[in-house]
Amino acid sequence: MEKNNININDKVMMKKPHACGENKWIVTRVGVDIKIKCLNCGHEVMIDRLEFLKKVKGVINEEV
Repeated sequence: MEKNNININDKVMMKKPHACGENKWIVTRVGVDIKIKCLNCGHEVMIDRLEFLKKVKGVINEEV
């Protein structure tokens, strides 16, 4: 899956970890801004789409 094709409930890996040490987040809102929630501590952050695309490492594919 491409970085530009972000959907709600996608799990993404950011380049830098959150303060809690986790770098995996789940997308909770998509639009001009993207809202993500930390999978470890539950902290939610809303950031601009262009900033998000710079900071995201990739989408985590958990299909088995």
